[in-house]
Order: sequence, then structure tokens, then C-alpha cells
Amino acid sequence: MTAAGFLDIVAPGLMTSVQDLGRFGAQALGMPVAGATDPIAFRLVNCLVGNPENTAALEIGYLGPGFTVAAESLRIAFGGVAKLALQPADGSEARAVKPWRSVLLKRGDRLSIGAVEDASVAYLAVQGGFAIPPFMGSYSTYMRSGLGGFEGRALKAGDRLPLVLNAAPDSEERELADAIDYGDGPVRVVLGPQQDRFTAKGIETFLSATYTVTKEADRMGLRLDGETVEHVRGADIASEGLVTGSIQVPGNGKPIILMADRQTTGGYTKIATVISADLPRVGRMKPGNNLAFQAISVAEAEAIRRTQEQGIRRLIDGIRTAMPDVWLDLDALYTANLISGAVDAPSGHWK
Repeated sequence: MTAAGFLDIVAPGLMTSVQDLGRFGAQALGMPVAGATDPIAFRLVNCLVGNPENTAALEIGYLGPGFTVAAESLRIAFGGVAKLALQPADGSEARAVKPWRSVLLKRGDRLSIGAVEDASVAYLAVQGGFAIPPFMGSYSTYMRSGLGGFEGRALKAGDRLPLVLNAAPDSEERELADAIDYGDGPVRVVLGPQQDRFTAKGIETFLSATYTVTKEADRMGLRLDGETVEHVRGADIASEGLVTGSIQVPGNGKPIILMADRQTTGGYTKIATVISADLPRVGRMKPGNNLAFQAISVAEAEAIRRTQEQGIRRLIDGIRTAMPDVWLDLDALYTANLISGAVDAPSGHWK
């Protein structure tokens, strides 16, 4: 695929990678799904710039990148909470960029994204997407094996990320009308498939304790610290298939929630599986966050997911034309004569 322009990466951020919604249909070959850990935000930023929902975008972990536009123009949208500073190429004063809104950048403009404040991940979509080849039907990066995405790795300083479009089409900017509701309360799970490998006390502990995400959390899984879950006869089983959201409990009794870059098979007992509707909320968690679990039925999980999808569709359908940004030229404001005179109230004469 021929590049029409580039994002020149000046600062890569802490963990910035190209992702889409995942690499499906290859787990039988040992290839993980990968993909965005918060697919809701991922889909919405793509919609803001007019892309199909599965267009490859940048997943930003903890600290954002800085880049310069090497194209005639580029429309972007950022999904998350962070400080975005735009330094225009024309030398005018740097200004803030709003999240959850499309923004048009020009050649030579530099955008710097600060720390992600509300979650572990945020997303940056570019109109038209990136001019990179798919790997096994997906643009997602699986960094543990160096496959997919941009050279199979997180971005680094000096990278030139190729763009599909050299110039953004003329259109009005768009913004999200309402905030995303990720829900709150306990993370909902369906018990099993090795529920019988845990004691009644172990299951009670799992469903009543509060756990803390440890510093070992990454795209592969969230290791939790808290009360120990008791096994019946050890943690090892014959290796079998895993899904995103599987909760393994190894021999130390501390649960591990498997996430996007999880392995495809594993030999530890699984006490439960996070329902698909709660996976985006879990995917946003960072070290130090607390969570608890609540068991529900498969039928309940399916109904919750259908309701969630209806909410996402309403957010997408509710995307509206953005109000134009108005930037104050403070230098001009401070030097202009904004007062033509004053009235002396007692005399009624101008001064």
C-alpha cells in the first residue's frame, strides 16, 4: 500500500500501537485476537472522523505520543481524557485540542498528547486510516510476537507512520453529543468452566472480596491482589482454549483476568468469565484500581450486551456538527484600544 502522507513520530508515548477490533478466526493456529482493549472508545473515535468502525487507529497506553503532520491536511479525533496541545506550523500560539471531536490539522502542525487521566488507554483515529498491510486479516499489533500493526511493535521516536490520505475531504467537524456510560459496580461474570475445581469457600471469597489491579497489568492480562481463592485439588488442568475475559486462578489463589493479548490456551483453572459488556470497562483499568465480582447467568449477560449495543448505536447516531472553535488572540486583545471614552456621571461629559 502506497503512503499518501505520514505521521512523523517525535515522541512515542509510553505504549502506543496500531490496533483494530481484533484478529478473529486464527486462534486455532495459536494467534491471539489482540485488538483494542476498549472497543467502545475505539469505535466512536473512528465514527467521529467518518471512518468505518474497524479502521485501524492508535491505542495510547498511559502517556500519549507527539507527532508532526507530513501531509497536506489530516483530520483526527482523540477519545479519552488528556491534555492535547497543538503547535501550528505557521508559528501562531499553541492551543488546546478538545477530545471527542474531529479536528483538522495542516502540514507541519505538531500535536502533543499528555498523560491519559481517566483510564489506562485512549485512542486516536485519523480519517482514512493508515497505509499499512494487514496481517492475517487484521491491522492489530501483537507485540509479544512482533506481528501485525506497524512493524509488529509499539511506536518509537523517528517512526513515519504512513497515511492513506494526503488531504482530508472538506467537511464540517463533528463531536460526540453525550458521554460514554461504561457502568459501575461489580464486574459481572458467568461462573465456570472449572467452577467445580474451587471450594464453596473459594467461590464465596471470589464473589465477596475486593481486589486491586497490580502493577503487572498489561494488554495480556490484569493480575489481581486480594484474598486467596481456595482450590479443591490444585490449580493445574489439561491445557484448553481461552477467551478474552477468562479468569484464571493459578496456584497462589490470586485471580488473573485475561485480556486482548492473552494466549490462546492455558492450563490453569478458570473460575469465571467476564461478560462481554463489562470487558471495555475492565480494559480501561490501571494499577491501583479496585474491583469486585458479581455472578450472573448467560441469559442475563446476553441481555446486558444487547442493551449496551443499543446505547452505543445511540451515541453514534447522536454525533453532531461541532461548534466552531474560537481562539482569542490575547496579544491583539491586550494592545487594542477597546474603550473609546468614559462618561463623568455627575457632569455627563465625555473624558
